[in-house]
Amino acid sequence: MLYDLARPFADQIQLANLIRYLTFRSGAACMTALILSLVLGPALIRWLKSVQGSGQPIRPDGPESHLLTKKGTPTMGGVLILSTLTVSTLLWADLRNQYVWAVLTLTLGYGAIGFIDDYIKLSKASFRGLSGRGKLVLQVGLAVGVAIWIMSITRGPLGTGLVVPLLKDVLIPLGLAFPLVAGFVMIGASNAVNLTDGLDGLAIVPTIIAAGVFALIAYLVGNHVFAEYLRIREVPGVGELSVFCSSIIGAGLGFLWFNAPPARVFMGDTGSLALGGALGAVAVATKHEIVLAIVGGLFVVETLSVVIQVFWFKRTGRRVFLMAPLHHHFEKKGWAEPTIVIRFWIVSVILALIGLATLKIR
Repeated sequence: MLYDLARPFADQIQLANLIRYLTFRSGAACMTALILSLVLGPALIRWLKSVQGSGQPIRPDGPESHLLTKKGTPTMGGVLILSTLTVSTLLWADLRNQYVWAVLTLTLGYGAIGFIDDYIKLSKASFRGLSGRGKLVLQVGLAVGVAIWIMSITRGPLGTGLVVPLLKDVLIPLGLAFPLVAGFVMIGASNAVNLTDGLDGLAIVPTIIAAGVFALIAYLVGNHVFAEYLRIREVPGVGELSVFCSSIIGAGLGFLWFNAPPARVFMGDTGSLALGGALGAVAVATKHEIVLAIVGGLFVVETLSVVIQVFWFKRTGRRVFLMAPLHHHFEKKGWAEPTIVIRFWIVSVILALIGLATLKIR
């Protein structure tokens, strides 16, 4: 919005000219979301406590310590993340850009699904919310719809192609299968972040790290000069998503202020489904779907631990891990919660650096 308001005065007013720069607006979006989160957070947490009573229902079959340390903590903190990143994006992004609207639609849509799931859990005082099938149907519908939207925005063969990192001239044509593949990326990322969100601060920091990587990727991919220099596929217009990703960083940092151990609020499915979907949608728009699997490798491993555990238990009646997802396995082994969280953060940083390296190695 501010971009459109400032554009006519860019030649007369220095500040209006500054707003035209994508780097300035990205930084401003991050700071706006952060400040809004810090200001609104305490009031929202008080309100959530007043309406939720006993807070988020705790799984009885989870780690025993959670019944003591996490009982009574309110959930739905994702409302804070989504509201601040949305306001920040709408303030600083170029609202004529269709990529921004497509990604924002997917994010808020998945946030709504998560909100319904959280609401059902709270109203029934149960850890079981929206049925798995119902949730998946809603996710698939939104993901495929947004994938078709992104496909229609992107020019030429790139619109339905899958870019392979490290290989500069390889583009796998997916044709009509593109919405299904892109939808799988969004749904997979959404549920992977959701599975990872089990300890204080565990999911939000890797999300912030991944958003930082994709803010840079979006900027480079959308810039003709940098894309040409790095020999990566240019996607005109997608650079505006760096403002969106920067908003995620600011909103995530603000939420972390209240989610740091011991957490005063949980993001719930409202936040985790939305943030994972947002990362998936940005990866699809920037044509870096495979790189997301590297940068978000922690989320991938957490998801695989659940798949392996379920598959092996059904097949043999025995467990591979003491408990899944993987972070619970380490809890059962006696690791302290802050130890698990910080070590997983370190892994996320390493994976982010590996993902960034793919931009130069062609």
